[in-house]
Formats: sequence, structure tokens, C-alpha cells
Amino acid sequence: MATAKKPAARRRTAVPKPAKCPDCDGTGESTEAVRVGSRKGRATADQQAGLCLTCWGSGEAPTD
Repeated sequence: MATAKKPAARRRTAVPKPAKCPDCDGTGESTEAVRVGSRKGRATADQQAGLCLTCWGSGEAPTD
């Protein structure tokens, strides 16, 4: 007696990962040096983090 053939299993194709944002390297944040003083704006050792304006914090490169 012959056995029935089983249907072949479908392969799942991997979804490509979106490209990282070139400005923030995929973190979604950008850092700036803190400056002190009104005229010369002396830079300090402190850093201030903020939302990346290119990707709006998603970390993905814009598609436009």
C-alpha cells in the first residue's frame, strides 16, 4: 500500500530590517554639548540628550 504524499511546508521569508537613521545611528536620541555664558558660550563637559529630528525618535531612516 502506497502512502499519501504530504504537502511541502511553506518557507517563511525573513522581513528585512529597516535601515538605521544616519544622524542618531538608530538610537532615536542625539546629544549636544551644554554651553555656558552669554557671549562666548563656553562648552562644558556635560551633555544634553534630545529627540532626533530626522527620525523623530524611531531610529529608522526616513523613506522620503
